[in-house]
Amino acid sequence: MTAAFADKMTWLGHDGFRIDAGKTIYFDPYQITGGPVADLILVSHEHFDHCSPEDIAKIQGPETIIVTEKDAAKKLTGDIRVMRPGDVLDLGDVKIQAVPSYNTDKDFHPRKKGWLGFIVETEGVRVYHAGDADFIPEMEGLKVDIAFLPVSGTYVMTAEQAVNAALAIRPKLAIPMHYGAIVGDAQDAARFKKALEGKVDVRILEKG
Repeated sequence: MTAAFADKMTWLGHDGFRIDAGKTIYFDPYQITGGPVADLILVSHEHFDHCSPEDIAKIQGPETIIVTEKDAAKKLTGDIRVMRPGDVLDLGDVKIQAVPSYNTDKDFHPRKKGWLGFIVETEGVRVYHAGDADFIPEMEGLKVDIAFLPVSGTYVMTAEQAVNAALAIRPKLAIPMHYGAIVGDAQDAARFKKALEGKVDVRILEKG
């Protein structure tokens, strides 16, 4: 099931993804040219490369629901649902759990901000988008099938730290993100995949 579901996912660059399942779900769209109208847009935090009103406008329709935290919500318009870590939003065929996302050894994403990672459950698959995070204790024991993990370092965890996160989470599939736009490059994703060979399946998505 996980592999088939993964075929419904498109990496949009940086931390951006689209899932074309029963609903069209976007995560952190940034520097996109357009795309199918969103049923759901999940925005992890207020930084410009995650909360981009001009990119959101390209895929936002009258029925689009935006799920985000309080700081990003101030920059957006439409049907906005504000969540805090620990909150759960049940939209019927899509369930969203907001989880913590923060830095432990740098100050770009302080825990006190209450910025978000997301666990989205749809079609029986649980997808984790870590947001801009380091390897944090809350990742231990997450019950997810697919994990989007940042790998570039600087503002988030390095590829090596992301390997440890993947080993702690043990998803059926891990997908690297947060490279190729602001910081990081394909070599970060490649190091992440190589280090997890035989331990956790990794798929490096081509930018779509």
